Amino acid sequence: MEARGGGPSVGRVGSKVLIAGGGVAALEAALALRELGGERLEVELCAPRAEFVYRPFAVGEPFGAAHVLRYDLGDLAQRMGAGFRLGGIHSVDSQERSATARDGERLPYDFLVVACGARSLWAVPGAVTFWGAADEGGFGAIVRKLRAGMLRDVVFTMPGGRSWGLPLYELALLGATVLARSGIADARLTVATPEEAPLQLFGRAVGEQMTALLTERGVGLRCGVHPVAFEHGSLRVAPGDPIEAGAVVSLPRLEGRRIDGLPADAEGFLPVDEHCRVSGAERVYAAGDVSAFPVKQGGIATQEADVAAAAIAAAAGCEVEAAPFDPVLRAVLWTGEEPRYLYGKLSGREGESSQLSREPLWPQPEGKIVGRRLSPFLAGLPDDAGRALASG
Repeated sequence: MEARGGGPSVGRVGSKVLIAGGGVAALEAALALRELGGERLEVELCAPRAEFVYRPFAVGEPFGAAHVLRYDLGDLAQRMGAGFRLGGIHSVDSQERSATARDGERLPYDFLVVACGARSLWAVPGAVTFWGAADEGGFGAIVRKLRAGMLRDVVFTMPGGRSWGLPLYELALLGATVLARSGIADARLTVATPEEAPLQLFGRAVGEQMTALLTERGVGLRCGVHPVAFEHGSLRVAPGDPIEAGAVVSLPRLEGRRIDGLPADAEGFLPVDEHCRVSGAERVYAAGDVSAFPVKQGGIATQEADVAAAAIAAAAGCEVEAAPFDPVLRAVLWTGEEPRYLYGKLSGREGESSQLSREPLWPQPEGKIVGRRLSPFLAGLPDDAGRALASG
């Protein structure tokens, strides 16, 4: 069957799958497509940067607990049996089944997976933003001042909306560990969050256990408040009284990456169905932070990528069951001491299957992103495949 617009034909041997992006969702999708589709699918990654940055380690870097790693995307794609093109896409014509690269080149496809992530934006005036990669916002300076006893009150906060709050609690707990090891007893750390309970996405049980853990480590907690601005020695929040602080650290606000020709919601995220198909765009799928699913987490991104890959493989004639997206939250919480493992079934009743444990709750506990294919793939790479990302 000929595709409209003279592009590749769907269902034939060698159907072309173009993956726009070079992050967690893109790599998981490439691995899943090569596994499920074999020789029936030709996979190509198209990314604006030549490196894949393993960002979850960023929370530990200012504390000397981890180093952010970066990998050459061309090398990773080759190891996966996929092609690689440097350069992002600007627009999509789903009727013609083609994307247009930023350099103007037309890229035909049979299937498109949009996995280009979200934009991280400054959220709280006056606060230091923790960007989740190299120390671009001065958080390392805050850690140095805490160690030296030069900073007594630090508030950790995040904006409302679609996000992922785990780094907020990790930064606070790692900061508490710094204070304890430095013998500083009179400093005060506080978490101020729009959530009704800490990490409420995981359910009631985890929220209660996180509250107890923060209390045990001497970290204050204000729930149900939205940060407004840090000025004159206090963080204004709504609702409620300001919180005194010598410094405020905020997670960024996330916004979708709009692509011409594709539908987007008010915040720029791509609406998808239960198989991660983009609404109103034939044979276009979205996975990871660019999708409208409200939880922006690496493990969720890999699950979306697996769902999209299975749907594509099934549509291309492979003997694959295209199961709907059934999100499960798994995360590793760094505390500065022993890690904690968190589990929550998003489709279950609140608190029904929520867990926080000192022991791993799933296989492959190494690393911080729990991905069915990406985690073992990265773990199996030679030691020299990833390089430490130097902090600024």
